[in-house]
Amino acid sequence: MSLSASTLSAVSGAPFKVAIVAASYNERLVEGLIVRVKDGLLAQGVKAKKLSIYRVPGSNELPYAVQAVARKVKPDVIIALGVIIRGDTIHYELIADAVTQALQTVALEGGLPVINGVIAVENDAQATARCIGPVNRGAEFARAALAMAELRRTLTR
Repeated sequence: MSLSASTLSAVSGAPFKVAIVAASYNERLVEGLIVRVKDGLLAQGVKAKKLSIYRVPGSNELPYAVQAVARKVKPDVIIALGVIIRGDTIHYELIADAVTQALQTVALEGGLPVINGVIAVENDAQATARCIGPVNRGAEFARAALAMAELRRTLTR
């Protein structure tokens, strides 16, 4: 993951219904992402009543929950949040790859933008920097979500 943020134009979030699906594993870090995503969405005009948050045990459970939320809640965009930190085995790689592929499948098959906000890093320092430190990935995920919601709305008119 690059340290360079994309330069997206600001999009008014007022018309959009946004869902966040977040893992509970690495809770302190994921909570930091949630706060930053929410702050970014609210700053861009998303109404608090149009913002919902759903929790799952870990990142591996995100795709199922994202799919269920897409079907039941029918938001304009979903942001999936999780933090996966390398351990002593390749487990983190397996989970990160599987989650990435599954989230993409849910988005394509459901015709709904899904922002992959799962941070996969080598160590706690990298995770801290991206979730609660100087690299504000949450704000980036919020901007990407609204850009994709706007694109979807434009293309489905």
